[in-house]
This record gives sequence, C-alpha cells and structure tokens, in this order.
Amino acid sequence: MTRTFASLTRRGFLGGLAASGAAAALGWTPFVLAQQAERGEPLMKPIPASGERIPAIGMGTWITFNVGELEAMRAQRAEIVAELFAQGGRVIDSSPMYGTSEAVVGYCLEQLDEPDGLFAATKVWTRMADDGAAQMAESRRLWGVDIFDLMQIHNLVDWQTHLPRLLDDKAQGHLRYVGITTSHGRRHDELMSIMRNEPIDFVQLTYNILDREPEYDILPLARERGIAVIANRPFRQKRLIERFEDKPLPEWAGEVDCAHWPQFLLKFIVSHPDVTCTIPATTRVDHMREDVGAMYGRQPDQAMREEMVRYVEQL
Repeated sequence: MTRTFASLTRRGFLGGLAASGAAAALGWTPFVLAQQAERGEPLMKPIPASGERIPAIGMGTWITFNVGELEAMRAQRAEIVAELFAQGGRVIDSSPMYGTSEAVVGYCLEQLDEPDGLFAATKVWTRMADDGAAQMAESRRLWGVDIFDLMQIHNLVDWQTHLPRLLDDKAQGHLRYVGITTSHGRRHDELMSIMRNEPIDFVQLTYNILDREPEYDILPLARERGIAVIANRPFRQKRLIERFEDKPLPEWAGEVDCAHWPQFLLKFIVSHPDVTCTIPATTRVDHMREDVGAMYGRQPDQAMREEMVRYVEQL
C-alpha cells in the first residue's frame, strides 16, 4: 500500500528537524536505528546526562502490582517481571504511593535471583520533610536494592524540600539519577520551571498518541536541558486499548513491524527522539511480551508518526 502524507506545519517541520538533530547528537540516527532493527536488537535510548542507554520500554507498577500478600498473584507478577527481562527490558518504576507494589516488586526480584541489569526507579512521596529519608530507606529494603538508579519526586510533592536531599544523595553515590514526576497537565508549568532551574536528570509525565501536549513545550525543553523523559500512562490505563481494539490496524502498520494495537501505540511514543522510555503496566505475561515487542523491528519516522496520529483521530 502506498501512503501519502499531508504537508507538515512549519512548527512541526522545525520541531522535527531539531529533534532529528538531537537524535544525531546522541548517536541514534535513523540509519543507526535501522541497523539495530536489522540485527534484531531492542531499541535502547540514551540518558542525556550520562550517555548510558536503557531499553525504551520498561514496566510500571501502579495498580497492577498492588496485590498484597496473595501468593498466587505475587507468583504471577514474578512471571511478568521474568518476561520483561527475557524480552530485553529492565526498567521497573514504582512508588510508595502504589500500596504494596514496591514489596511485590521486591518479591519478584528475589524470585528471579536479582536479575542482572535492573534499572530500578521509584519515588519519594511525602509532605513531611523528615520522613523522606526514612521512606527511601524503606523502599530500598522492600526492593532489596542498595542503590536506586533513579529516585523521583512523586507528583512534585514538597519538591523544594526533597530535591536538595536527593541531589546530595546523588553526590554521595547513594543514588544515580534524580527526577521529578507528574501525571497532571495542570502542573506542567511548575514542572518546566524546575526543568529550567534545577539540575535534574529525568522527568516523568503523561505522553501518548492522544495526549500530545508535551510535544510543544516539555519535550523540546528536555532536549535543550539534556533531561531524560519517561512517558507514563501510555494506554491511559487501558482506555486507549479498549477504544481501538475492535478497529483494524492500518495496512501500513506492518511497515514498522506493528502486529498489535499496543505495539502501534507504544512505537508512537518511543519513536519520539526526546522520549527515553515508556512504562506500560500489565497483569498478564502475554501482554508484557506484546508491549516489550514494540522495542524490536522498524520504528516510525516523523512522517509516519504524523500519519499514525491522523489515523487514530479519525477512528
């Protein structure tokens, strides 16, 4: 099938050029990505602050890993984590806010005998300044890790208090990267102010094929400031899957090796040059396999990304 693409707006064209330049500077040009796809390798993307590369698709744990002490459900979550690692993923994101999720993650990692290459990301979430250190210590105990790769301030809660502590912990080698998260668009102005004025390494925010507001301001700012981006809520908590699952994939989806709607939606996200990783959550092993499969094969270019948007918006 031959596709035609509508003309890009001037803003979209210039943004695409700038993003392509950022991609080239970080060493993952379309040619490099094509070679990676041909070799059957997962899509690895660089953390701007260090150049370290991490898999473009990880795993979130909100709701899905909050299963308490239920043995059968914990064992099934361990199978999901095992599948993540088996398919080349290694980023796991959690938070003290997520009920028993951190404890369940720790259980899963213990069952897998502490798998190599884990990129452990969690958050501090408290308005009590003195409680931050204790909360992070408890997270380390629950996960069974000595040092978190990424510690984030959850939903900007009391960030003015927590950020100096996190930066000091990073300087002392107690954690590797510092980040800020939000899942609310109304907090984007405050988030961007932090990005402009504070030496953070990561931001985490909502970005998907219908929630594209970050393309206009936050993602370009992240590129300018050398900040990695984790995209949360890639499926709007399954609502995007439910919205599109009874609709056919476009014939040209095969040109970027999309076999399922989840892969279509995830490839849109991780093909953006300024997105480092996305963290879909799931309760099923087969869905984990589908999700992480979006790291493999050909990835959309800017023209196809715009075609993907046009297609879903007319469904």
